[in-house]
Amino acid sequence: MDSSSDLFRRLEQLNEIGAALSKERDINRLLETILIAAKTITHADGGTLYRMTEDGRALRFEILRTDSLHIAMGGTTGKAINFPNLPLTNDEGESNDSMVAAYAAIHDKTVNIADAYTEAGFDFTGTRSFDERTGYRSQSFLTVPMKNHEGEIIGVLQLINALDPETHQVTPFSTADQSLAESLASQAAIALTNRLLITQLEELFEAFINLINLAIDEKSPYTGGHCQRVPALTMMLAEGVDATSEGPLATFRMDERDRYELKIAGLLHDCGKVTTPVHVVDKATKLQTLYDRIHLIDTRFEVLKRDAEIEALRAQLALRPCVDAPAEALLASHCDAAQAAIDSDRTFLRTTNKGAEFMNDAAIARVQAIASQRVWRNEDGEVVPFLTANELENLSIRGGTLTQGERATINHHIVATIKMLEQLPWPRHLKRVPEYAGGHHERMDGKGYPKGLKRDEMSVQARMMGIADIFEALTAADRPYKKGMKLSQATSIMQKFKETGHIDPDLFDVFMQQGVYLRYAEQFLSPWQIDEVAA
Repeated sequence: MDSSSDLFRRLEQLNEIGAALSKERDINRLLETILIAAKTITHADGGTLYRMTEDGRALRFEILRTDSLHIAMGGTTGKAINFPNLPLTNDEGESNDSMVAAYAAIHDKTVNIADAYTEAGFDFTGTRSFDERTGYRSQSFLTVPMKNHEGEIIGVLQLINALDPETHQVTPFSTADQSLAESLASQAAIALTNRLLITQLEELFEAFINLINLAIDEKSPYTGGHCQRVPALTMMLAEGVDATSEGPLATFRMDERDRYELKIAGLLHDCGKVTTPVHVVDKATKLQTLYDRIHLIDTRFEVLKRDAEIEALRAQLALRPCVDAPAEALLASHCDAAQAAIDSDRTFLRTTNKGAEFMNDAAIARVQAIASQRVWRNEDGEVVPFLTANELENLSIRGGTLTQGERATINHHIVATIKMLEQLPWPRHLKRVPEYAGGHHERMDGKGYPKGLKRDEMSVQARMMGIADIFEALTAADRPYKKGMKLSQATSIMQKFKETGHIDPDLFDVFMQQGVYLRYAEQFLSPWQIDEVAA
């Protein structure tokens, strides 16, 4: 008979367990905690936790423990349980009442057995076989169904061999043991159901996020990979910071909820790009809109060459009454020179259009000269400037392929991201997602956008995301306007960014010292990009 003090102590344990169960986020640890807690409050040597299969036709082994045999399987142990499921019906569709765990689930009834070897009505063949192999003696059984708030059986908790706290001899499970186990099973079922529901909602939420990223990917194949790689790199950097034991970030820590919040922010950091026009996002050359307008300029150059040839031929024809071979040869020579100059200008503009190299003042002046000095006769027979004002603006871009207006359009995506994310009713543990996602284009010196925040005005997480976003962009090989950089070049640029106040210096030190850049490269970059990086 349990003493009142022992029962009171176990009731206190039950309350503590209930509180602990409600806080656990990991399903495997939750299941493990349920079984261990049940064993503890009933003084059981062993136990098994079963969960109902998705089709509701069988029980699946989830956690298995037998202390005296040092058996621990399932849960966080990493040791899989390879036992077959317990079917709830036989081949004829009849209830499988011979198996005690199945019986408890089918009939929603606790089964308390003093000695399995003498109990009639149940098949303990498997138990006897286990005992013969191990030398164990399975005796007392307490099998409790787990039922959720909707009255559905979601699992079974089975405890084996209650031990007397003083003598450690196997005894039957008492009435108090059964009441405590049933109470725990009820609490556990609610905690498990709530955790599963939360997990399902989180999975649904992440599926919607992936749907947004898929929409961006379908809109532009050049950004879809970015939407996946930046959060991956951000989380690698977060792990690197967590592993740091020295320096300014030695005490910075993120728990499981913090990491999940950062992961969600990473996945959503560019969601505003759904508002960015495709021709700007995908602008591979300076003259590209819905198509590359360099081909229009090619056509004009051909017209210029044709006009030069026609002009020369007309001049030659004018000499026909008095044949002058030297004069005709000179005209042909002038025509060849004019066409060569045209070809030179065309080659120059085609190269300029790619935007791969920074344009100096001389190159800009040459573009302007072509625009101001060359003319052509359009389809209406009008003599017009060779380059339109818009073409001149685009071909005069010093670096990259975007005009100031287009760059502003691209930059607006972060404003759209913040606006979109701030509209959502975030739960408390995700409240900072808009701040994290919206800060990845800010700079430590306050020269970033959209808010011009300085380092001390930003969270560490937003600063992490800023480093991840830049490094991914430098090394990405799927951009339409550039090749991916090698590690040595990308880290060298990042070092300069650190020195000029662009990125967080402490985080970049961790990024390098913890080898975050290399882990990312091994997972996401091509082998040719992975070269030696200076210490």
